[in-house]
Amino acid sequence: MIKKKIVGKKELISIIDLDLVDLDAKIDTGADSNALHCDHIEIDEDNMVHFHLLDEVHASYHGKQIVLPLYQMKKVKSSNGEVQTRPSIKVKVEFFGKTYSTVVSLTNRADMEFPMLIGRKFLANKFLVDVSKDYLCKEI
Repeated sequence: MIKKKIVGKKELISIIDLDLVDLDAKIDTGADSNALHCDHIEIDEDNMVHFHLLDEVHASYHGKQIVLPLYQMKKVKSSNGEVQTRPSIKVKVEFFGKTYSTVVSLTNRADMEFPMLIGRKFLANKFLVDVSKDYLCKEI
């Protein structure tokens, strides 16, 4: 039996491949996949995705330009029910003291409170969510 870690509805995650440390993330069991807030998203002829990070809380990340290989284009149903085709990247993240490989879709989350959304596929078989708690990662 795998012991699952309990996480709160808000947590911190670090995206190792992007040098992003302690990024605020919303744990969203209603979302299928992960999403990262960015803009100026472009894919070049070599299938490299170019984008600017958006996180005003972390001034050193805000506006930082990133170039990574495109993992795939995926259809995602947004919170308003609209289906979008978004580019996604495969990255290593650190979450609750462990490193995981995961896929993150890139989108402008300007209307959202958190720059990162963590969805069900990442949480499955590893984590349980206690929606009455926040930032349990700080207690490890």
